[in-house]
Amino acid sequence: MSVTRDRLYGEAEWRGHEFRVVDTGGIVPDDKDFIPSEIFRQAKVAFEEAAGIIMVVDARTEIAGPDRELARLLARTGKPLFLAVNKMDSEKQESLLGEFHSLGIRNVFPVSAEHGRGIDDLLDAVLLVLPAVEKLTTEGKEEGTEEASPMSEEPHEIKVAIIGHPNVGKSTLLNQLTGKSRAIVSPIPGTTRDSVDEVISYDGRDIRFIDTAGIRRKGKTRLMAEKLSVVFSRKSIEDADIVLFMVDATEGASGLDANIAGYAHESGRSVIILVNKWDLVASGEKRAISQSKAARIQDAKRPHDRALYEQRLRYGLKFLSYAPVLFLSAHTGTGTDKILPLIEKVAAERRKRITTGEMNRFLKTVDFDRASVPVSKRVKIYYMTQAAVAPPTFVLFTDRAVKLHFSYQRFLENQIRHAFGFMGTPIWIKNRARD
Repeated sequence: MSVTRDRLYGEAEWRGHEFRVVDTGGIVPDDKDFIPSEIFRQAKVAFEEAAGIIMVVDARTEIAGPDRELARLLARTGKPLFLAVNKMDSEKQESLLGEFHSLGIRNVFPVSAEHGRGIDDLLDAVLLVLPAVEKLTTEGKEEGTEEASPMSEEPHEIKVAIIGHPNVGKSTLLNQLTGKSRAIVSPIPGTTRDSVDEVISYDGRDIRFIDTAGIRRKGKTRLMAEKLSVVFSRKSIEDADIVLFMVDATEGASGLDANIAGYAHESGRSVIILVNKWDLVASGEKRAISQSKAARIQDAKRPHDRALYEQRLRYGLKFLSYAPVLFLSAHTGTGTDKILPLIEKVAAERRKRITTGEMNRFLKTVDFDRASVPVSKRVKIYYMTQAAVAPPTFVLFTDRAVKLHFSYQRFLENQIRHAFGFMGTPIWIKNRARD
């Protein structure tokens, strides 16, 4: 099975020309298995967007029916077509090239992707069919435009990563939000193995969605492709501003879910919790899986109670107490209309800045005697300032250079949230001893 299932985009440059390369999943036109047929549909979307198409075949494998069928299909697109005969690692193998001319593709190139052999000739040919694009340079700008005022800058792009365990509905949600059936949606867990981006414009701002592969714990992953998914997903979280953390309503939040959310929380990303497949619970078709006997009894009496479900969910994800929760169905679209406004709100909260004067007036109103902290662990706070945004980071100037007690820090964080909000975003608090 081909590891490349989705179509991935990459930027390339050759001889001063920049262009985008789309790597589709392996295409088998007459394969009835679900995944290949979905890959085929995805690839057709890529064909429509392409200025040229490169078909790749293995020089060490005989031409088969699917190869001929694919070549005919590609020829019908009317796009410039190139045949890259891969794994031609030496000139001795070029005698094998003749057989591949029978596919009816005029532009045939022997290449070795592993060693880079023949790639230059292929790229030179591709450049001839690419549309001319004027490259913008600073020389074309009017004098003085480099020093534009901050008001003239384009709106900040909000980067959103969609995370969750395999088959929770991430790709279906991406398709709902963007209006494109881009990420392969399948009942087979782990179908989306790579992160793919989709950018939409909402309320005058760009929102970039990153549909990550389902995260599994590194030590528990067997297949190398799934191990790579863990690495790429964690990288996607680090690149994002906001994480949409999806939980399957019929399964609840597992230990693995808590670990996934922990990646986002610890890296300072804002989080919105999405309880997907709620329609299955609300209709009575399925019930949420409860972990304890008492919870199962309670669920039997109130199976569709959102407040009860959220209470139990938050109990298992205590460190995400600041994250808003939405109940939805990515499959039907119910509830998904609330996601974009909430992303915009959380993005604003993430970048909110409180002046030092406001912070210190707030500090005078806090009764620290209410914090359940041992007297020996308490510190005297002289003043407080916000040092950074995204995530909001506060620095306390204290009488001692000691690490804040966990309970002390949690109490202060709750007080800050009560006064200033910061919905959906973690708050970092640091302290320094005043000189």
